[in-house]
Amino acid sequence: MTRDTRYDVLFEPVRIGPKTMRNRFYATPHGSGLESAAPAGEAYFRGMKAAGGWAVVNTGQTQISPEFDYTGFLVVSKIWDESDVRNWSLMTDRIHEAGSLAGIELATTGSGVTGFQSRMPARSVSSVVDDHFWMGASYEMDKQDIRRLQEEYVAAAQRSLAAGFDIVNVHGSEGWSIFSMFLMPHYNHRTDEYGGSLENRARIWLETLEMVREAVGDQCAIAARHCIDALRGPSGVEVDEAGVGFIELADHLVDLWDVQVGGEDRNHWSKDVGPSRFYGENFQGEWVKKVRPHTSKPIVAVGRFTSPDSMIAVIKSGQQDIIGAARATISDPFLPNKIDEGRIEEIRECIGCNVCVSRVAAVGPIICTQNPTIGEEYRRGWHPEKYVAARTSDKSVLIVGGGPAGLECGIVLARQGVEHVHVVEAERQVGGHFRWVPRLPGLAEWIRMVDYRKTVAEGLRNLALVTKKRLSVEDVLDYGADRVIVATGSFWAADGLNNVTQEPIPGADASAPHIYTPEQVMLGEEGVEGERILIYDCDGYFMGVSLAERLALEGKIVSIVTPFPAVAPYLDYTGEIQMMVPRLHELGVEMTAGHAVDSIQGSTIRAHLGEYPAREAAWEADAIILVTQRLPNTDLYQALAADPGRLAEAGIERLYRIGDCVAPRQQVADAIFDGHRLAREIDSEDPMTPRPWIRENRVLGATNSDYDGVVGEDVPVKPSSDLSEVR
Repeated sequence: MTRDTRYDVLFEPVRIGPKTMRNRFYATPHGSGLESAAPAGEAYFRGMKAAGGWAVVNTGQTQISPEFDYTGFLVVSKIWDESDVRNWSLMTDRIHEAGSLAGIELATTGSGVTGFQSRMPARSVSSVVDDHFWMGASYEMDKQDIRRLQEEYVAAAQRSLAAGFDIVNVHGSEGWSIFSMFLMPHYNHRTDEYGGSLENRARIWLETLEMVREAVGDQCAIAARHCIDALRGPSGVEVDEAGVGFIELADHLVDLWDVQVGGEDRNHWSKDVGPSRFYGENFQGEWVKKVRPHTSKPIVAVGRFTSPDSMIAVIKSGQQDIIGAARATISDPFLPNKIDEGRIEEIRECIGCNVCVSRVAAVGPIICTQNPTIGEEYRRGWHPEKYVAARTSDKSVLIVGGGPAGLECGIVLARQGVEHVHVVEAERQVGGHFRWVPRLPGLAEWIRMVDYRKTVAEGLRNLALVTKKRLSVEDVLDYGADRVIVATGSFWAADGLNNVTQEPIPGADASAPHIYTPEQVMLGEEGVEGERILIYDCDGYFMGVSLAERLALEGKIVSIVTPFPAVAPYLDYTGEIQMMVPRLHELGVEMTAGHAVDSIQGSTIRAHLGEYPAREAAWEADAIILVTQRLPNTDLYQALAADPGRLAEAGIERLYRIGDCVAPRQQVADAIFDGHRLAREIDSEDPMTPRPWIRENRVLGATNSDYDGVVGEDVPVKPSSDLSEVR
């Protein structure tokens, strides 16, 4: 297939100072949870994006010296000394091998320095207590501190050049960046030449840009990542004032403007990574389009771009010159190549769930709902588009359950050449609980997870999707499959079993007409009866608050009670809670945190406050929804596993289970990964037990050669363009 000529503009080269991008696709800086702690994992993770066609691939925020240590918030990316130069060279080499440019985002945290590793106090624009890290105040830098900071930037830029980076991005976005803090009157209380007017507040960044440019000469392009609107009004950066004002002051010093919106405080950081629940494509466009008249340099901006048509629209309108993306590069590292090769329908579109953001924010390695290979490129040798042929391809496979795990497992097995793979689903549509989750308010884009897999499955000749067929034990035994994989999912407890008491709630029974589980709410034809609704949420993720929003929109009077210290605490990691709580307030939803339900007596719900059982509370409700705990649907698996003799008689050589029927996962990404991993390792002696992966831990006496070779039996550790044929 060839590229549609409509998209030719996306593949035009773009000059940025002394360097040239091969197309307009730019993988913007973002954290990975790998960083300097896993240099090979980071190299293969970022290198995969270059292989997929992204013309520029950046690091995440990379600290220039130990004094800007934010250990505890994120996994720290650093370029402190020569050892970091050697490690980063591994990544730049892989990016260059693919024909792309490597960018490094040089960053200094301001008042948000934790000092957990360095044991150093934070130096900042003024003596302030940070909005996030409130355990200690920073001290105001004097002029000697400022000069030392600038010298550290110069040294870090020179190390970046030695490591092979093509673009040095002097980071000033997000409010915890030192330069952004200097720009914002909210933080900048200085009365010297670095405070007051915009020219003064911009001075430190301007001086640093000039010094970095002089240090690297014409060997690197200079970029500046700039928060053009901090969304906090005059106390922050506003696009029509300091936003474009700084660009005018610094335009002669940079080759590329990497602009973004928000990300500056707890109330607005999610605007920078807008979840699809609240934001669509090009959600930062209304601010970005104001930049063009103020610069002659290329502009890159983000907006969760997934549609090629949206991309060409923002380019042709003049809003920006380059398509910036972080989440789209995670969901599908090969997005540019698929557009170039006319394979638009194969794009694995980001669903905007922000599970990637959440794992990095929780100081863990990155994951993705759509792309289970992310972060596994080095340690497991996985490639998102290529598969090693299964040695047991002649063994037919029956997968019982067409939910996320079952679909993913079936696709991977088929792509590995297994000759006969059947995914059998009891319902009319595949997707498991994701058949109805996207019907919750704001979650419509989550259906892409199912739609993508259906599209792929339908294009695989050796994979059959069978719906409306509920298999019994006898049906499975008679099916004729050599291997059976049970993926029957999970269900919400009908008796209020929960993580607080580890027991059912007395009086909770979803067979009663006024008590419901989430499935009963979403799949029932009659809806929830009554006017006053109480939701007891022990899940802490999207389900409880989403049901509350849905029912409030129907005109119900809704209350949420949760044992957690705050409503839906996991949404704080995904960036949704900042908009979700105001939304529920707007709809009149009453929210009560820190209370554990003790009993349900008719229409009365009794609870107590956390560790203080004497502090009791009670509510009256017409209907009660139990969002307490999910249970694995193991009946079929247990019945099959209980009689190995009958399995053998039926010719079933192996029996496995995957996904939520093993253990219900809060993130569907983990269930999908489970199905993907088992399929990748189907030739293992015991695929239920993961093969060992490469651990990037320090081993005394080890050399690079100790990390070469293979993981498990047949998957090369180092993915390359010739790993295998694409199926």
